[in-house]
Amino acid sequence: MLSKFVSVGDKIDLQAVGRLEGYSDESEGKTYYSKVYDILSEDTLEILMPMEKTKLILLPVDSEYNMVIYQESGLYQCLVRVIDRYKSSNVFILVVELESNLRKFQRREYYRFSCALEMCARNLEEEEIQAVENSLPYALTPGLPLKQSIIVDISGGGLRFISSQRYEPDSLLYINYNLLVENEKKPYEIIGKVLSVKELENRRGFFEHRVQYYNMSHKTREEIIKYIFEEERKNRRKEWQD
Repeated sequence: MLSKFVSVGDKIDLQAVGRLEGYSDESEGKTYYSKVYDILSEDTLEILMPMEKTKLILLPVDSEYNMVIYQESGLYQCLVRVIDRYKSSNVFILVVELESNLRKFQRREYYRFSCALEMCARNLEEEEIQAVENSLPYALTPGLPLKQSIIVDISGGGLRFISSQRYEPDSLLYINYNLLVENEKKPYEIIGKVLSVKELENRRGFFEHRVQYYNMSHKTREEIIKYIFEEERKNRRKEWQD
């Protein structure tokens, strides 16, 4: 896989997934810049240890990143984990292993995971909107009807869902869905802002919505990203077994 799309010397970006152990909270989502040093196998790369100015950044073993590779034919993206680091011939090396398939990169802030998850949603009431926009304490109005929808991809920054209900762009939604965390279903109640909406050409009366999370906590965002990593690992193991 790698040898078809990656060459020695290719520039790469590494965006940290979650806060790096031993680093400040600012390390979450931070991007580091490097180059491909060698291709060890179809799943493993050697890359140069990132530097900031003249300082080496010793990224820890087992840390995980969204990696973007710059190729003449375009940009490619995958999830990787650092499995080793060492010095060889005065060159500081990181060894990274693919945790997801390499795919054409779309310029988005977070890696998007394709799925089919049930969710429920409704528009926020006016009082709820005012509280959310002003970062005030609030309680959701209980008992209001929720519309069922299907999440078709999810990321640490937002989600895309299909619904027979059309929600207006820029509207704020209450969204409820479950994710499998440590083999148990965990409910997530989030606020999302509708970025865009369009009717499906092949399914009239159904609408695709793109939603950005609104004022989401770092803890919740990190849990969602970890869920995506785990699901990608499961899919990758299944592909190997098949």
